[in-house]
Amino acid sequence: MKHYWSRLLALVLVVVIGLMGCSSGGGLSGDYRQDTLDVIGILRNAIEMPQDAPNKGEVQAEARKKINDFAARYQRNGSLTGLSSFTTMRTALNSLAGHYSSYPNRPLPAKLKQRLELEFKQVEMAVARGN
Repeated sequence: MKHYWSRLLALVLVVVIGLMGCSSGGGLSGDYRQDTLDVIGILRNAIEMPQDAPNKGEVQAEARKKINDFAARYQRNGSLTGLSSFTTMRTALNSLAGHYSSYPNRPLPAKLKQRLELEFKQVEMAVARGN
């Protein structure tokens, strides 16, 4: 009987760990188009937040997490690498992540904000077209 319970417990642990490992990471749904628009919304919120806002650090941390989650989920998806929305989105994400890594306490330069906004609009139009 003891042998039976130990095997049952091992099976339950394997199932629980397997299900937890297979859960969608970072709150992304797996739907590329919707995830792209959601990440753009979060990044716009982080970019437009005033420098002296009390929760600026939390918003930037959430933006960095979404950038990492998006890259981790879609980077190796071969069907997306040819889409103009994906390449433009990667460019925008890399620019913003680079600024956050190099200058975490400095505000985004106006030139970078303008470029990111332009790239976000291009991505939104491309996603709407299905590219």
